[in-house]
Amino acid sequence: MSASSSRIQPSGLPHGVRASLQRRPLISFFVLAYGFSWLVSTPYILSVWGAVQSNWLTGFMLKQWVGPALAGMIMAGVIGGRPGLRDLRQKGRTWRVGWPWYLAILLGVPVLLLVGVLAVSGAPASPPRIGLELVGSYVLYFVLVFIAVGFPEDVGWRGFALPRLQARFGPLAGTLVLGLLWAGWHLPFFLTPDHGGGPQADPATVATNFALFSAMVVLMAVPFSFVFNRTRSVLMTALLHTAIDTPQAVWLPLLLPVGLENSARGEARLDLALLLVVGVVAVLVVALTRGRLGWSATDPPARTVESDTTTGSIGSGCHPATGRTQVPRSSSIPTVSPDSAGRRPPPYRSMLSRGGREAASWTR
Repeated sequence: MSASSSRIQPSGLPHGVRASLQRRPLISFFVLAYGFSWLVSTPYILSVWGAVQSNWLTGFMLKQWVGPALAGMIMAGVIGGRPGLRDLRQKGRTWRVGWPWYLAILLGVPVLLLVGVLAVSGAPASPPRIGLELVGSYVLYFVLVFIAVGFPEDVGWRGFALPRLQARFGPLAGTLVLGLLWAGWHLPFFLTPDHGGGPQADPATVATNFALFSAMVVLMAVPFSFVFNRTRSVLMTALLHTAIDTPQAVWLPLLLPVGLENSARGEARLDLALLLVVGVVAVLVVALTRGRLGWSATDPPARTVESDTTTGSIGSGCHPATGRTQVPRSSSIPTVSPDSAGRRPPPYRSMLSRGGREAASWTR
């Protein structure tokens, strides 16, 4: 075998690249997520400013799949190999979580958003009529947003990053870190009319919109973490994501005062309403869970998917949350398992119980 081929791992990545990604899995994930999304969105952003010709598809539809989703799948494979990818796929396929979750997300979230908009803007002079056209638009947009935005984003943010951030910083701090990075990922898109930007936009208004949006996203990350921790399902957080985004595009603007429906001021008004709603929900979740957000210390940050070291897989011997090499325990040292309440017995009690079990087995 040549020297060059010996440096190539079975996955096709050079050993040096895999080792670098594995040493800093979280940093590597966010660099890839930001880099991929911003790269594919650059032509669309430049086209808005008249620099190049591009279309909305590359700017909107691809940035989630080529960003968080692809970065999450790459890092899951780098850290855990095929078992790591299976674990990530399982989170995206978990749907048997109980009907109350679906009811709360699909019905409760739109109702809360409606209350928030009415609280900020007041009742509209002429309420919109709910007909087949509006319902059909809502259903169609819901499906598109789920496929193009909610699911691919949450594969990366919640499927890969959140368990590791919680394991490293704790549930609340890890969630806030993710919220800040999640908000920052959207920054370039505020240069486009889709987010109130563009060549003719007022910079102060764009800055205000981004500040409101960032605060909203950071707070929104709290209920997202609660849903994920309680269901272990990316599918459910993706539905929550979609249930928040879809009303903002389809029928919430119809409740704004005349003249603000498709304007930067109108978008800021919607963001303020959403900020109010998610702020109240976030405070309640933190208070009711005492900052745990449904997370348990016994929850694995990611399923341990260490491979056999004889295969040369870079995933062997590395902690799934940090990517750092773990020193195997000697088989001669007895391990102590926690009891049902999560307490570890004193060493002497563990040794006595272990000795008693061994003595009992000798007498059989």
